[in-house]
Amino acid sequence: MNIRNFAIISHIDHGKSTLADRLLELTGALPSSKLREQTLDTMDLERERGITIKLNPARLEWKGTQLNLIDTPGHVDFSYEVSRSLAAVEGALLLVDASQGIQAQTLANLDLAREVGLSIVGVINKIDLGSANIDETESEIRAIIGEIPMVRASGKTGEGVPQILDTIIDKVPSPAGNPDAPLRALIFDSMFDQYRGVIAYVRIVDGVLEKGDALRFIATAAEGEAQEVGFMAVDRTSQARLVTGEIGYVVTGLKDVTKCRVGDTITLKYEARNTKHETLGKIEPLQGYREPRPMVFAGLYTGEGEATQLRAALEKLALNDSALQFEPHHSKAFGFGFTVGFLGILHLEITRERLIREYNLEPVITTPLVEYHHTPNGIEEPWVALDILVPRVAIGPTTELLQDARAIARNMLYVLERVRLTYEAPLAEIITNFYDRLKSATAGYGSMSYEFLEFRTGDLITLDVALGGEDMEAFHQVVPRIKAERRAREIAAKLKNLIPRQQFEVRIQVKIGGKIIASESISPLRKDVTAKLYGGDVTRKRKLLEKQKKGKARLRKFGKVEIPSDIFVKLLQ
Repeated sequence: MNIRNFAIISHIDHGKSTLADRLLELTGALPSSKLREQTLDTMDLERERGITIKLNPARLEWKGTQLNLIDTPGHVDFSYEVSRSLAAVEGALLLVDASQGIQAQTLANLDLAREVGLSIVGVINKIDLGSANIDETESEIRAIIGEIPMVRASGKTGEGVPQILDTIIDKVPSPAGNPDAPLRALIFDSMFDQYRGVIAYVRIVDGVLEKGDALRFIATAAEGEAQEVGFMAVDRTSQARLVTGEIGYVVTGLKDVTKCRVGDTITLKYEARNTKHETLGKIEPLQGYREPRPMVFAGLYTGEGEATQLRAALEKLALNDSALQFEPHHSKAFGFGFTVGFLGILHLEITRERLIREYNLEPVITTPLVEYHHTPNGIEEPWVALDILVPRVAIGPTTELLQDARAIARNMLYVLERVRLTYEAPLAEIITNFYDRLKSATAGYGSMSYEFLEFRTGDLITLDVALGGEDMEAFHQVVPRIKAERRAREIAAKLKNLIPRQQFEVRIQVKIGGKIIASESISPLRKDVTAKLYGGDVTRKRKLLEKQKKGKARLRKFGKVEIPSDIFVKLLQ
């Protein structure tokens, strides 16, 4: 069978999902009447935010060749989705916006693709835009990346899209593998269906997977049955079998989400179709994935009696989000909950929204913090390698921003009209609003990516926060000593704006070792606004009470003070 497997990789907003729409349309994988913008972005959150969060596979047919496409996210918080996709394919379309040029995450994703030896096809996208700098973008690509096959195209108009498909067939190699060997299928994603159980998305590396096969999962030693197999063409399409080199799905029959792990190898419980194979216990598992490293941690707590539902929801989210890691935790203020690790603030926000929408849970999420190690020599904090691309004219504001972030310069490379800056920086300084400040400093033209390096000892102290005289451990933050006073004032001022007025005065105090550094107060509510509404003025009274009810809908009791459930995330914004 003539097969090509490829992923689309790029920086965020460079047009991956729009190009995927044109590929689906041109190859007839989906009728035009069923196409919509961002067809492969199936989550409401993806469509609302205009970003891809989850990888999405789709099968295309072009000139007698089966093309298996995986659309991937571009945001740095979801780079683990990219790495999983790349392990299932032989080639990658490297998409670059002709009006923006190469961005930092473009290079980060390119490095991931090259690590696994993929064939790269460059696509200069959005050539229809009036602001497109096509020749300059191509020169920049060749200056930074080197000589690769290149196609000029527009995902919006469809110009150049047939040439992209032809180049994939010509330049991306066919998948290797032995169709006569015992089955080995790599799980690169999965989901949970409440009626059918776990559905695994797989790449068939060796052998054949047929409907009705008895399955064995090597890493977990779980057993299941291939109740259905097939491929994705936006929707799942069942077929009798998946053969070597194909990408598809299998309904496993598993009801326990922990038994099907991304990166595991599926084989057969017994080799009924070919008795010459030796015992399947000797089958070597496929190389899985590097365990993603959470960058920030926060506590998640729900209402009384909802801890079991929260655990079940987190387990199901973690089934196809291997970067989501959690363990039980007890808080004096909130009771039982979980400490959860995320790859970044966007990852945290998306997880919270999914818990609300998909599981009808609205957890309180405590202040997201990076991981600190308390040692005899002081507090250790995580540092990252920071890669930044900015216009030459923005070097001054960018270096000032990096100095404020305690970053250390490592390299500077001029590429045409832009500069690539390599720095090392404390993760805590860049995980929250650094990217927004970079965009501001570079008039919107700066981009960045980062990768964990190591833990280093720093001159750090803890800021303690008290509300109404009561210590609030969930608000405590570790900060550089040199920034402690400024950060204390910021916390006090933000809490004053974020906490609604109560029936009593609320004193906000930020301390270092018992010494008050900054303080604010929230004045109490005035007397009942409906108290003097007598007799026939029922309508006005009802409106006032309804307004009050809406205002308290998302409040939670925290000590003696009611606060919004999302206050901890907003505190960092």
